[in-house]
Amino acid sequence: MSEPSAAVHEQAVDGFGTVRIRPLVPHADADLLHGWVSQERASFWGMNGLTRDQVAGIYAHMDTLDTHHAFLVALDGDPVAVLQTYEPEADRVSECYEVLPGDIGIHLLLAPAGPGGARPGWTSVLLAVVASYVFDTLDRRRVVVDPDVRNEKAIARFLKQGFVAGPAVVLPEVDLPDVYIPEKKAQLAFLTREVAFRA
Repeated sequence: MSEPSAAVHEQAVDGFGTVRIRPLVPHADADLLHGWVSQERASFWGMNGLTRDQVAGIYAHMDTLDTHHAFLVALDGDPVAVLQTYEPEADRVSECYEVLPGDIGIHLLLAPAGPGGARPGWTSVLLAVVASYVFDTLDRRRVVVDPDVRNEKAIARFLKQGFVAGPAVVLPEVDLPDVYIPEKKAQLAFLTREVAFRA
């Protein structure tokens, strides 16, 4: 893993610690990333079977884009998730729904649970921190997610957090010089600023 870079968002959470979001460094973070995305639990992330260098190459390609960004999320210095944000109008998801001004797309991959197991409430806390980042720091109006329809756990997690389910759609394949993304049947879901920060 790389030396920590400047955080784009930092937030203290009572009962959990300090959550820090910093830009992912493709080659320096590749060992950590490859370890996470190679596990069966991460099969919906779409990188099972890729080598370390292929994973690093995908994120290096993303690092050249102005519309797609990857971040490493840490809790008190320990990596706990990968966050990807993207401009929906520059992504295949735009072919499947009407993009509105202020929309932003996210993908979130949670790290494997540590030796002590999962902490109750942690996923909800993490999603709330991500919401604070995209709504406050980035000043967006709405978040869109597109988990695979078979990923029932992720869909339930988003709905519990206040996301509203949209249509199930087929995201077309993408074939770029450095990365191939296969077709995916996805469940769209949306979270507005008003719902995210409702008392």
